[in-house]
Amino acid sequence: MLNYIWLALIAIGVLTAVGIDVRNEIVNPYRNGEILEGEFVPVKQPGALRSEWEGTLVIEGNAFRSFYHTAALVDTVKQMSVLDTTRNTAQLTLVLDGSSPQVWQEMGKSATTVNKLEATLRGIQWADGHTSAHLKFVLEPIRFVRLRAVTQAAFEYAGVAVTIAIGLIGVMAFWLGIMSVAEEAGILKIIARLLAPVMRRLFPDVPSDHPAISAMIMNIAANMLGLSNAATPLGLKAMEELDKLNPKAGTATNAMVTFLAINTGGLILIPATALAVRSAAGSTNPGIIIGTSIVGAGCATLAGIAASKILERLPRYRRAMEVPHE
Repeated sequence: MLNYIWLALIAIGVLTAVGIDVRNEIVNPYRNGEILEGEFVPVKQPGALRSEWEGTLVIEGNAFRSFYHTAALVDTVKQMSVLDTTRNTAQLTLVLDGSSPQVWQEMGKSATTVNKLEATLRGIQWADGHTSAHLKFVLEPIRFVRLRAVTQAAFEYAGVAVTIAIGLIGVMAFWLGIMSVAEEAGILKIIARLLAPVMRRLFPDVPSDHPAISAMIMNIAANMLGLSNAATPLGLKAMEELDKLNPKAGTATNAMVTFLAINTGGLILIPATALAVRSAAGSTNPGIIIGTSIVGAGCATLAGIAASKILERLPRYRRAMEVPHE
């Protein structure tokens, strides 16, 4: 089921991105194909006409706002640029940084070269002494921005997932080994004996010698020690045994609800998975969460048990468990 949810979210993201990009093709917020004008001031004053200069492109703020149809306050735009007339078609390269206008920064993410905008010159008029030049240019077309962003994010986070998963292997192997040793040493059985009196009070409807009790105790003990892989089949076994005591098939019994609340609360003594994720992410002190994890999971478990015990006393839920007489 979770796979279908993820697939639906991905499909919604892609369709939304396509819809925005189609709208942008109509609205043309990046002014694709339109001529923009500005003054180019070389960093060094050339003594003679050269083919390539580094300098600053200067565009008056009102002209910039008018061109991009934006109401945002934009002062005079001064953008580091490279003017190249060595090619058959003269080119202007805008080198973007954090001070660049927001619209250009957004365009730079989808440009041919990230954080650089290439422009084709449509006109160049040098001032006397080549101290500056008035340029007419068209920036490279920017299309499918949202779809590119979604695709790029998918690949980036896929890489992050692989990196974290690889980092988890060593830590998880260590903890699972420790827990396996603890299991062989009989620690699970000790915890099971300690939990037995509590289980009798939490599950009064289940006979103390029923297999469901032992399965639930083993499941809770495994979860408390971080043995989630071992706890899953034990939890399924416990539900299977509890269902044998169910007087009304298809309706969860009080014991089932309480057991599910305990599992959902996630009572744990050693959060091995969280420790592994923090270690893989480069945390300097991954174990600092142990105390808060125990307190948080303990509160959640107590709240779940309290809710299940309160709700099972309500007439509505009592009637739901009544077996109709033939």
